[in-house]
Amino acid sequence: MFFTSRLSLILVAAVALAPPAQVWAESDIAPEQRYRACMARARTAPNAAFDDAIAWAGLSGGQAARHCLAAALIGLGQHAEGARRLEGLAQESRETAMRAELLAQAAQGWLLAGDGARAEDVLTAAIRIAPGDAELLIDRAGARAQLKRYGEAAEDLTAALARAPGRADALALRAGARRFQDDTDGALKDAEAALALDPANTEALLERGILRRLKDDQAGARADWLKILTVAPAGAAAEAARKNLEMLDVKLR
Repeated sequence: MFFTSRLSLILVAAVALAPPAQVWAESDIAPEQRYRACMARARTAPNAAFDDAIAWAGLSGGQAARHCLAAALIGLGQHAEGARRLEGLAQESRETAMRAELLAQAAQGWLLAGDGARAEDVLTAAIRIAPGDAELLIDRAGARAQLKRYGEAAEDLTAALARAPGRADALALRAGARRFQDDTDGALKDAEAALALDPANTEALLERGILRRLKDDQAGARADWLKILTVAPAGAAAEAARKNLEMLDVKLR
């Protein structure tokens, strides 16, 4: 998601977006430090980050302030507006890696806004810039899955795994894509491979539980879903596990 891997990656390039040091001659805060602090608040306190970014932009904060403002908007639930601003920053960027990263962040905003088609277009543009980036392929697979284009999603994930073998998250996602294509054997193989790499991967546990239920292995399905509630009792996977357990209990009565 935007505020985990994508945000942490972009912080590495803070200096590239930070305004000139002379802008802050009257402040004890270095521009890179303010940028990092503002982006961190965009995750934990988006209202405060928004206010800081607005004030900073008024003091010639430049692209760094505008980036923080876009991140804060996404944190405040204004996903489409934040995504549009990130796209604008990407168009202005002169650095290839930064442009691809900003487009990837914009795509996450579009996904959160429910616009999978726009997210796919933006990610395709990013992949043209950085064709060897496995993360971009994984992100586009998510967009294509949102559009129910599971075959293309699986193709992206296969390409990502060729570039970055051993990615449990990509294997778990491909398990889901293959399940929706009625390839239960291939999906189960992916889920098992993901769990061999990461036994606590909740997405893989969720998928394997679903696949076991489809194969009439009720005990195995229950074990996987209960394990999710043990290792990560909060979140989307846990919510799905609870619903599946409820349906399983109803069916067995």
